[in-house]
Amino acid sequence: MKAVRFHDYGTPDVLRYEDVEQPVPGAGQVRIRVAATSFNSVDGNIRGGSMRGPIPVELPHTPGIDVAGTVDALGDGVDGFQVGDAVIGFLPMDGDGAAAEYVLAPAEVLTPAPGHVPLADAAALPVVGLTAWQALFDHGELRSGQRVLINGAGGAVGGYAVQLAKGAGAHVIATASPRSGDAVKSAGADEVVDHTTTGVTAAVTEPVDLVLNLAPVDPAELAALVTLVRPGGVVVNTTVWMPAPADEERGVRGIDLFVRSDAGQLAKLVALVDRGELRVEVAERVPLPELPALHARAAEGAVHGKVVVVPATA
Repeated sequence: MKAVRFHDYGTPDVLRYEDVEQPVPGAGQVRIRVAATSFNSVDGNIRGGSMRGPIPVELPHTPGIDVAGTVDALGDGVDGFQVGDAVIGFLPMDGDGAAAEYVLAPAEVLTPAPGHVPLADAAALPVVGLTAWQALFDHGELRSGQRVLINGAGGAVGGYAVQLAKGAGAHVIATASPRSGDAVKSAGADEVVDHTTTGVTAAVTEPVDLVLNLAPVDPAELAALVTLVRPGGVVVNTTVWMPAPADEERGVRGIDLFVRSDAGQLAKLVALVDRGELRVEVAERVPLPELPALHARAAEGAVHGKVVVVPATA
């Protein structure tokens, strides 16, 4: 089969589109004929070598932690799936990923794919959708009637976070650039702050219950967000190289989010998609051989929105 792999850590130039042996599923594993994977920023960090501590991978390594595809073969002991089933999942980050024509997945990370979007496009959902869900509900404990500020809402996680928060009955304030402001408004934000012209702390005049920070702001800006949170509220931060700020005197918690695979939560997201309550947005569809060029564009900051990567045989 064809796959994209890197044999050494480094720049996007280390990625190679090459022939590799088709994997054989072991006990508890499913082999998936890949319809698509997607690009996540962590893919570039793993390839570059900066994640060797928390996410050790064996070289050569195939990136791509999102997968959408069709069950092709079952290992021993797999129940609940049959050959031909359409599935999606968030693959283990330290194993080979789905930038390939076939990939192995632990059966427990998979859930049936949504039926109301093209299967390849469903690869845009797992990692970013789970990030938004876990930030808002696992850590933020968001409830109907609360106020939430989503800082950096113009990206892929932000699009899901706005939709999910609004769907939960929250009042949603979102920061975005002019390029993504209309999309954030369309996702359901009640207020959109143009962060290129207006300071967030000046724009938010009433306290919020939850701040979700998705933006790579400088430490002073991140620290200032805690002042917008009511006593007993929470700041959830996804830019984990800067710890989430807290205010112990006022009982404001700071939580750094490390997204985890959860097939049950992913199934809830799929149900929302199939009910028309959650939109899956895809900005680009890129052929697998062009993945190295996609990594290069991402390193230059030239990738906007969610990009799915499609094998030539899909």
